[in-house]
Amino acid sequence: MSHLHKYRWVLLITLLVAVAGAQAKLPKGIEFVTTVEGITEYRLDNGLQVLLFPDTSQETQTVNITYHVGSKHENYGETGMAHLLEHLVFKGTPNHPNITKELTDRGAEPNGTTWTDRTNYFETFAASDDNLEWAIELEADRMINSFISKEDLDSEMTVVRNELENGDNNPIRVLWQRMGSVSMDWHNYGKSTIGARSDLENVDISNLQAFYKKYYQPDNATLIVAGKIDVDQTLKLIKKHFGKIPKPSREIRPLYTEEPIQDGERMVTVRRAGDVQVVGAMYKAPAGSDPIFPAVDVLSQIMAHPTTGRLHKNVVKEELAANSFGFNFQWAEPGAMSFMAQVAKDKDLDAAKEAFLATLEGASEQLITEAEVNQAKANLIKQFELSFNSSEGIALALSEWVGMGDWRLMFLSRDRLEAVTLEQVQTAAEEFLVNDNRTLGLFIPESDFDRADSIERYSLAEIKAMVEGYEGREMVAQGEDFDPSFENIDARTKRVELGNGAQLVHVNKQTRGDSVVMNLRLDLGNEEALYNQSVLGRLAGNMLDRGTANYSRNELKAKFDELKANVSVSGSARSASVNVRTTHENLPAVIKLLDEVLKRPAFDQEELDVLKQELIVSLEQQKQQPTTQVFRQLGRHLDPYEPGHPRYQMTIDDEIAAIKAATPDQVRAFHKTFYGGQDADVSIVGDFDQDKVTSVIQDVLNGWSSDVAYERVPARYADVDSINKFIDTPDKSGAAFGAMMRMPISDDHPDYPALVMANQMFGGGFISSRLANRLRQQDGLSYGAGSFFNASPYDENATFGAYAICAPENLEKVATGFREELLKVIDEGFTQQELDDARKGVLQNNRIDRAKDNRLAGQLANYIDLDRTQQWNKEYEEAISNLTILQVNMAFNKYVKPDSFSIITAGDASKIDAE
Repeated sequence: MSHLHKYRWVLLITLLVAVAGAQAKLPKGIEFVTTVEGITEYRLDNGLQVLLFPDTSQETQTVNITYHVGSKHENYGETGMAHLLEHLVFKGTPNHPNITKELTDRGAEPNGTTWTDRTNYFETFAASDDNLEWAIELEADRMINSFISKEDLDSEMTVVRNELENGDNNPIRVLWQRMGSVSMDWHNYGKSTIGARSDLENVDISNLQAFYKKYYQPDNATLIVAGKIDVDQTLKLIKKHFGKIPKPSREIRPLYTEEPIQDGERMVTVRRAGDVQVVGAMYKAPAGSDPIFPAVDVLSQIMAHPTTGRLHKNVVKEELAANSFGFNFQWAEPGAMSFMAQVAKDKDLDAAKEAFLATLEGASEQLITEAEVNQAKANLIKQFELSFNSSEGIALALSEWVGMGDWRLMFLSRDRLEAVTLEQVQTAAEEFLVNDNRTLGLFIPESDFDRADSIERYSLAEIKAMVEGYEGREMVAQGEDFDPSFENIDARTKRVELGNGAQLVHVNKQTRGDSVVMNLRLDLGNEEALYNQSVLGRLAGNMLDRGTANYSRNELKAKFDELKANVSVSGSARSASVNVRTTHENLPAVIKLLDEVLKRPAFDQEELDVLKQELIVSLEQQKQQPTTQVFRQLGRHLDPYEPGHPRYQMTIDDEIAAIKAATPDQVRAFHKTFYGGQDADVSIVGDFDQDKVTSVIQDVLNGWSSDVAYERVPARYADVDSINKFIDTPDKSGAAFGAMMRMPISDDHPDYPALVMANQMFGGGFISSRLANRLRQQDGLSYGAGSFFNASPYDENATFGAYAICAPENLEKVATGFREELLKVIDEGFTQQELDDARKGVLQNNRIDRAKDNRLAGQLANYIDLDRTQQWNKEYEEAISNLTILQVNMAFNKYVKPDSFSIITAGDASKIDAE
């Protein structure tokens, strides 16, 4: 027997013993069901399904409860009810009257989401016995004791309506919603989850209460707990808090509505103000549990991947569209594949549409290739394997599979994906991507029917049969129990000065799945040399991974997929950065490939034209987006750098003109002049071979120097007059409010901790703050409202600001609410209780940041030039811990003056005038 086989037998025996032991120790009323690849299922007597996923490698815990109810369960006149109920469940219970505040005070990273087949509520927090019990008790309590009151409905309805209005500003979202409604004749999948405005405004509270009582019950829910947990103790807590909820006597009957086979192409046209044209196509597709669905997933990648897809090649690279994309909906019942392309307003939409449809529906002439299938599979499999390195990510992803019918479908779908053949993908293309199954264009009579008639609906019993007895594979490497304390991180941190002067800092630790993250940043140029180089620097940075001397863009993408690496490359005139997530085994090869990316980019004319068009279309869209306009213009006013300065914010039209004028030779010259490795900062966190990786990085950076010496471009504080300005954005349902001011301090200033806490209480946290309570909870004006504060570690130039989205007719009320809350703090100050609660939340959230490898790697990279260690963080948190309420109020009054704010609002003036 080989060593590997011995290891597998030992692992199998260990798992069997662990499972047997777990069953023997189960609390009364909890039944063991099954275990697959580290996830174990239990069931309570009251019907609650429990999934536990222990992971000691990160100091966090995630509690995620998923209810088997979504928008497809809504009745006539009640569209949007599942989503509206999701909002109301945050409004509290008698035992938890202020849930958002509790979440903020514990530093949690929470949310709730509603989709077609399920609704879920989750919170990730720093691992502790107290936090875990609190979260489990909270979810058990609000399962059956949420207020769901008329008063809360009246205030939250307007918030959800504002969310709907803000979504109406997005042309892609609007077009997709219209396509869905035309594509589906009877099934609720054709209705947007957010619902109809009239239903939101008129739904009766008794309907919501009945919906809540019917579906929010233990026998209709799955509780998922993941992270650094003790299984036995967690089961006891679940039994303690959920076990006392009785199993309801009501019956939930299965839904039975099925979509008929589509018998001809359909078309929908949306006409609204805007600056970008969009062409889209939607095709009926199988259910997520259908054995053919993985082939559909591969097909979508082949057609719509933003860099390697056929649409990109035939439509974007032919300069008929600025970009293209596509996605599937892996739903419990037959759903849809969607594809879209954005077309500049000066381009021919008909020409783009013809090429778009010819590509999607041309697979019978241009056959799918084995290379395309292999590349798409490699990317999808890579994403699955990397996602499994995060217990938090898997805990949230499981909601989708639970909604689809069974959580084990996640693994079964992976297995099916790996087995997908060229023949299956070709069959899927010829079956589903046909004109009679399309929603897009005009109706055209025909006699040669080509219909998709093989789509089947799978019952829950059939889905259960698919996964019956499924055992999965060996679990991935589990990682170590890593302590994210300041002392431990500093003790595990190693700093290396490379031969060319570059700096490497790393924390080597065992991680789940042998994962590792790396950040590499190149500092570029100086203030004088970078004048009038901003656009060229941005283009150069974004062209790095669009092809090299030896690899095309598609070949480069395939190489990274083979190495199971997610790599993002970006840049500006002042810096370029690379972020990597991969595995222990592949990191050296990824770094060697980055040598090609960083030093030998091709700057191909065709790829540059595609990038320029993407950027121009994005900028054109920003002209009519209220929030973008507000904060772009606030930045221009508060940072009055002269034109050409590296930090100067151009107007949208000037930026478009500069992008159009840029040539490959100019971009190539920028790269040659400014790029080099002598000022590189590299950080690595995770599982890697220290000596080997250090050597490879040395090889990449040594001997590679820029022509221009680096000197950081400082951010200057400017004392400017405040302004109050309105921007008209016609035909936009949503509006935006923004207020900003600058103050001359850095994050080393003694008042910095006090201002951080003041911001947290005024407008930070999870919709629990003075501003959010006023504009969202009390007045019901805004779906999103809050404040922000940040200070540079280098320059005495800090920003304090506030934001809100609302209906245009409510802009004045929002501005009034902001000013009144600001004056109230200035006049009365914050309270000791507010400070105590906010302080607890901030400190716990900071611990989460240290526990997440990607965030820790980013911080380590930022600290290289600052010569900081975790000791700085420790002293900063000690300063927060020792703050008095007097210090916080004095600091707020010292720096925050109502007349110092510049305020800009944006919305449809005609709607305001009509009001």
